[in-house]
Amino acid sequence: MAGRRQFDEQHTLGRILDVFWNQGYGATSMQDLATATGVQRGSLYNAYRDKESLFLRVFRDYADAFIAESTATLDQADPWRALEDFFDFTIGSMTRGTPARGCLSTKTATDTQADSEPIRAAIRAMLDRLEGVMAERLSREDASALLTVPPAEAARVLITMTRGTVVMERVYQDPERLRATAASLIAMVLGGRRPAAG
Repeated sequence: MAGRRQFDEQHTLGRILDVFWNQGYGATSMQDLATATGVQRGSLYNAYRDKESLFLRVFRDYADAFIAESTATLDQADPWRALEDFFDFTIGSMTRGTPARGCLSTKTATDTQADSEPIRAAIRAMLDRLEGVMAERLSREDASALLTVPPAEAARVLITMTRGTVVMERVYQDPERLRATAASLIAMVLGGRRPAAG
């Protein structure tokens, strides 16, 4: 039937996301995507137009999932625990795989072949959403009473830190080092050492 997908779209998009994530936007060709999915290039072009459109389609799903998981990690009664869980999630995401797959948004942002305005806008939108989620959690009374800077500024610093963490992971490949650095930043933002449990 005309206009109907002749392949399992969700499975195909999942495989395409994996290829972009592992190889990077610039290093990925439509033939790479066809090979990974088992879908002919012509069918991919007919369904999604071009590589950029296909990337933007899977990036939207990736961003939605990342924001949802980030929101869940921050939904803790204790602000310290919320931030620790958030960094555990982001560090776990970027260090998964062998070799570690890194962070799709940061990898794409630093890819010179991914510098079109639609791609930059998609990355900005994701980071803005992430900052918004973080600022909302830090605006709650339990966290705002501890903050050394206003919630919006703290959120920007923390999200910026996640981008730098990606680079440090590539250099040191040491998740514990990343977690220790995140713990130091959390202490700075929340105004001291984590209170002892009890």
